[in-house]
Amino acid sequence: MEKKIVKIQNKDSYGITYYEHGQAYLGSHRGMRFRLSRNPMEDVALKPQDQKGDAVFEAVVWPEPFCYEVTPDDQKVTETFPFDMEGKEQMIAWLNEQYETRYDEWEAVRVKH
Repeated sequence: MEKKIVKIQNKDSYGITYYEHGQAYLGSHRGMRFRLSRNPMEDVALKPQDQKGDAVFEAVVWPEPFCYEVTPDDQKVTETFPFDMEGKEQMIAWLNEQYETRYDEWEAVRVKH
């Protein structure tokens, strides 16, 4: 079977301000589910920059079909990145790397479900 690699683009997820509202971005990409968030996940959007505290982006991937909350932790892979534009780009690159290196796993669950 020929691999059909479809990359996730940075523009496919929200901008940094979204994550500053304490919201996670949940998505699915061809059998791979993912959750992107600011850690700590708290609403700091209206605070002055010097009062927002230290934070990182946290990305989690797991196989379909279940949501984040009910998927066993041993099926999830988590990585963190700096909470800035460069870190967001690194996070998207990591998602694509997870998709490409585990392509057969994602395709198997995608076809199954």
